[in-house]
Amino acid sequence: MISGTSVIPLLTSVLQDDSEWESPHTFNPSHFLDEQGRFIKRDAFMAFSAGRRVCLGESLARMELFLFFTSLLQHFHFSPPPGVTEDDLDLTPSVGFTLNPSPHQLCAVSRV
Repeated sequence: MISGTSVIPLLTSVLQDDSEWESPHTFNPSHFLDEQGRFIKRDAFMAFSAGRRVCLGESLARMELFLFFTSLLQHFHFSPPPGVTEDDLDLTPSVGFTLNPSPHQLCAVSRV
């Protein structure tokens, strides 16, 4: 090992692997659901890196993300703005050092 060498793990080799994912280049939440619609953990999904380079705050981040999105989904129904269908949405990420989603407008309607 060379001292002072920067290591930048690129997880796209795993997160976009054709042998691990049915449709690796498209947004597909069903990658994480079994036949009955229940959540399954996929070993190929490494949102917080792996090994010695794993994020130290992973457990806190997972808990916070779960609470945040669960609260949003309990209180709101999300849909595209009027005049836009779900088929019109372009979910192609912006390519750069990281893959960033394109900006979108949406409507959040209260479930109450």
